Amino acid sequence: MPSPHALIEGVFRVEATRIVASVARMVRDVGVAEEIAQDALVTALEQWPVKGTPDNPAAWLMTTARNRAIDRIRREARLAENLVELGHRLPSDVVPEIDTIEDDVLRLVFVTCHPVLAPQNRVALALRLLGGLTTAEIARAYLVPEATVAQRITRAKRTLAEKKVPFEVPAGDERPARLASVLEVVYLIFNEGYSASSGDDLLRPALCHDALHLGRTLAALMPAEPEVHGLLALLELQASRLRARTGDDSAPVPLDRQNRARWDQWLIRRGLAGLEKAQGLGGTFGPYTLQAAIAAEHARARTPDDTDWMRIAALYQVLLGALPTPVVALNRAVALGRALGPQAGLDAADALAGEPALRTYPLLPGVRADLLARLGRIDEARAEFERAAAMTGNVSEREALLSRARELP
Repeated sequence: MPSPHALIEGVFRVEATRIVASVARMVRDVGVAEEIAQDALVTALEQWPVKGTPDNPAAWLMTTARNRAIDRIRREARLAENLVELGHRLPSDVVPEIDTIEDDVLRLVFVTCHPVLAPQNRVALALRLLGGLTTAEIARAYLVPEATVAQRITRAKRTLAEKKVPFEVPAGDERPARLASVLEVVYLIFNEGYSASSGDDLLRPALCHDALHLGRTLAALMPAEPEVHGLLALLELQASRLRARTGDDSAPVPLDRQNRARWDQWLIRRGLAGLEKAQGLGGTFGPYTLQAAIAAEHARARTPDDTDWMRIAALYQVLLGALPTPVVALNRAVALGRALGPQAGLDAADALAGEPALRTYPLLPGVRADLLARLGRIDEARAEFERAAAMTGNVSEREALLSRARELP
């Protein structure tokens, strides 16, 4: 049995987003909502070890947080004007399932992506509130200092409060304006689950599940938006490989070594259908649709040797035009290394050595190490694997890189 503190922290980590979303709808302030959620956590840490664990821990936390919200409204003498609105939201013993389009979490997504916020502040706040990511994890995802992320989150909360942003899903022309940030949030939450930036485990499946839920919800809400379907297709194709991404010892398994029999064919079919829908809606293909097309090439290949690397390299070239980032350029280098040989890939990777955003990015030395090993430059490859291991904050990934270094002759 886990200790009361471990149980409380585990339940809170799962339920925090829903609690913050529900309370934010009541108090109309995401910063205050997060404070109230933390207050409920502190109350649980004080009471559960003494009074025992409640039958429904999630409902207890939600009810406590809602009660704190009502108390705050009363203290600020706003009860009269909010009484009617709060009537149907008073605490109950049952936490509602978040499985409809018009739910609190979706409202919270769009609030955190409101145009009054600077783009980088929108994403940082949403990742903090929706994904439960720490400032350190967000900093690694964006390759920026942790202090910068903390400042962005603080500014975002202050701006939303000062502008009195309504807690609602936007309608009409406002919705597409916020869509790019919303999609980026969902994408980064999934990525943190698919390849955790820190901790002992490579995977955080709960984050992948949350991102898939949000993606499917958005696709139902915005069926005419190609990039919504493109993103969902990408996530489902990537999620199809989750079971094969680690071995029995939980060590990471590279794509070309994965047991493809473990790939989820139902998710692959869904992803391919979503990609077809995104492409069928017309217009210029966006970054997520292009990435889904790349993932589809891997999904269709029955064996690693069947992979059409020339097409993947061509798709990365198109993606680089739509999303000209160093990370996309590095992925293109990997594809070139497979399509045209390791020297072509190494030349493309070495061209990125001066990119400031990649100075502490472990995939750059990791990619170079693989290409150097294939060229027979073993000592250089070993040094690059070790350099990549020193850069990563994920224990499982670090051990895998060191293992690759030890495997070299």
